[in-house]
Amino acid sequence: MINKFISNELHEHGLLASSSLSKIATHPLRDRLYNELHNRPFPSITTPAQLTHIAIQHQGSLNQQEHEFISALCDRFQVNSPAKSIPCFYQDFGLFSLRWERHLEYSTYTFIRQAPLTDAPFIKNAIDYVPSNWLETMPGQVLAAVHLIIESENIDKAKTHNVEKYFDHMSLIASAPIHSQAKVWSSFKLHQDGFGRFLIYQQDLSAAQSGRLVQQLLQLDTYRLMATLGLPLAQAINSELNQLDLQLQQVTTYIALGTKSDRELLTQVSNIAAKVEDYRSQSTYRFSATNAYYDVALQRMEELKEEEISGYMTLQEFLMRRITPAVKTCQTASNHLEDISRRVTRAGDLLHTRVDMVLQEQNQILLKSMNHRAHIQMRLQQTVEGLSVAAISYYGIQLFETILTSLPSFGIEYNHELVSGVAVPIVVVIVFIGTRLIHKRLLKELK
Repeated sequence: MINKFISNELHEHGLLASSSLSKIATHPLRDRLYNELHNRPFPSITTPAQLTHIAIQHQGSLNQQEHEFISALCDRFQVNSPAKSIPCFYQDFGLFSLRWERHLEYSTYTFIRQAPLTDAPFIKNAIDYVPSNWLETMPGQVLAAVHLIIESENIDKAKTHNVEKYFDHMSLIASAPIHSQAKVWSSFKLHQDGFGRFLIYQQDLSAAQSGRLVQQLLQLDTYRLMATLGLPLAQAINSELNQLDLQLQQVTTYIALGTKSDRELLTQVSNIAAKVEDYRSQSTYRFSATNAYYDVALQRMEELKEEEISGYMTLQEFLMRRITPAVKTCQTASNHLEDISRRVTRAGDLLHTRVDMVLQEQNQILLKSMNHRAHIQMRLQQTVEGLSVAAISYYGIQLFETILTSLPSFGIEYNHELVSGVAVPIVVVIVFIGTRLIHKRLLKELK
């Protein structure tokens, strides 16, 4: 009865009704976000195994070329090709398996052969079982390339391994990851075949643990290269930034002393600003990516859970000593670039303020000149108005005189001199009042 009651309650609240969810609007990215947690899983690798890992930089392009490249291999082995939009592809081709993953600016090809060694380590590798004529058509530029071998052995941290001969007697870095359940050796150098090398001896690791360890090491090798990809750019622009810094310092001094014209200083500031923006456009993404890859590389180092092997530097200790200065150089260049950009902006603002003040002074002088001219023009206009009153009055009197001469013909007798003399001031007053009224009316309409 209790179970039945609970079941009824859950059903009433929709917790067991799977069909009720279909009636609610679902976010379009819901399935994708769920699947993202299970995207690019760790490979399951049984020991012994040999792997060849290649990272190709494609700068966000070559999507079509990569799909055609992988499809050509699938057609050769008569297996299904991946979909064009798929970001990763895992397939067993018999003698080897392929794990292809596409990232934001690079893709990785990992060839896996799970079989005992037929010769000494790194003599014959997983890539040797891949068709060479197909491999030669791989699109993109090789950034990382490494061979990895994993073998089973009883792990003893005190036990020495004569593995230097497998690395051409180069200086080695080694550690015991996964709480000493494995031993890893590498030189982090390129060998004559153009590949780096990892050698792993493991004890009692499951296939999933081995696959996770292998993936962490391969990703670490790729991310540490991607993290240092911005170093040459930082080194190239650092000297240029120092020159721009000196130029900007000189411009600031000239602004303070006022020994150069504002036009010349504005030209110099504009040139410096243009160069700074050019460097920012070249480096902003690269330096941001450097920080992101560096953070992921640090995470992969922590996940290894390394323990030290006597006489060797650990992978984390070695990489931190090499990668961190490179990343700090990129960060310094980025900060220097931003500092110069802010100072250029401030110098430009100072010059614009000075130019605005000069323009305001010139405008004030111009306004005074215009006011003076307007005053003169008004006085001239008043003078002209006075003359116009006299002229109009004169013509008015002449017209009145003409009218007076016609009055005797109508039998009207008058004193011509007296009437003419009295008419003069009357006409002048009428013309003057009329002119003033017209002037006031025009001013009122303008207001």
